[in-house]
Amino acid sequence: MERRIYYHDTDSGGVVYYANYLKYMEEARTEYLQQHGLLDRQLKERNFLYAVRQCLVKYKAPARYGDSITCDAVLTKMTAAQLIFDQTVRNKETGQILVEAQIALVCLTPEFKPTQLPDYFRKGLGEQNTQALVNPP
Repeated sequence: MERRIYYHDTDSGGVVYYANYLKYMEEARTEYLQQHGLLDRQLKERNFLYAVRQCLVKYKAPARYGDSITCDAVLTKMTAAQLIFDQTVRNKETGQILVEAQIALVCLTPEFKPTQLPDYFRKGLGEQNTQALVNPP
């Protein structure tokens, strides 16, 4: 996902406010799931939710007003109830890594109790890929 940095993305120091990177990564994960035919409303219609369970974020360099960035989302592990993504935010022009993160999503019931990922969701992400993701080389 590509994005331009606007003035409202920055703090008083003229760099991207740190919490905005979480929004950019959320957008990239949403794009990833939509590209696999998995829309948020499908989960909700089937009485499933998902939420961020854990974030491990390393800020390496700032983006500034006017910069263009790219943000990726790579599904690296799938468990019974979780999806683990590795994500990076890079400066589009230089390729420099600005932020690295590992984000864990958990599948929830409407009562916010953890539950197994629905079969259609696992299939949308690719059954053959699931084994490779659970046990990476």
